[in-house]
Amino acid sequence: MSGPVRPPAPRFDLIVFDWDGTLFDSTALIARCIQAACADVGTPVPSDAAARHVIGLGLQDALAHAAPALAPRDYPALGARFRHHYLASQHELVLFDGVVELLHALARRGHRLAVATGKSRRGLDEALGSVQLRGVFDATRTADETHPKPHPRMLLELMDELDAAPGRTLMIGDTTHDLQLAANAGTASLAVSYGAHERQAFDGFAPLAVVHGVPELAAWLAAHG
Repeated sequence: MSGPVRPPAPRFDLIVFDWDGTLFDSTALIARCIQAACADVGTPVPSDAAARHVIGLGLQDALAHAAPALAPRDYPALGARFRHHYLASQHELVLFDGVVELLHALARRGHRLAVATGKSRRGLDEALGSVQLRGVFDATRTADETHPKPHPRMLLELMDELDAAPGRTLMIGDTTHDLQLAANAGTASLAVSYGAHERQAFDGFAPLAVVHGVPELAAWLAAHG
């Protein structure tokens, strides 16, 4: 008589998530804040697509790309106006439906969980506190405490801290910056299409899959993670 069927052993020891647009429903607000900040300092306002494209980069790099006509000496003023608009509205933001359940299911399965984000340390800690996720992640890295995406250091530091090999690490994100980060660090990647970048932007980055919602993400990880 055969015994109960056991679930397959996890393929990945470490699963690293981007934050904005992957776990946190913040893409539209960030884009609007970039546009409002540009208007405030009198530089051309980027289109919705251009504002969304820079999400995931460190703040300095994001603002430089979003406002190419602005003199570098004026970046601090632009950054201050972005933070003003974002902080005024961040209380409206929430995790995507199903994210909390997904993270707890992955932890129960034995995966180590981490965050690699373009946010600042202060910004991430505030977000983690506001959604009561402190303790869920084994490690986190932000753009202001290491090299921002797509430089590999952020992911390399997480793998080193959590003793995970590149071949046993999966990076999940909603932008090409996340996928390039994974490629630069030698890890697999998974793209989500419900955040900042459109599905076709991921062509050429060879993610294991592109999923279109949190339920599909959870199902893919249960079957292949």
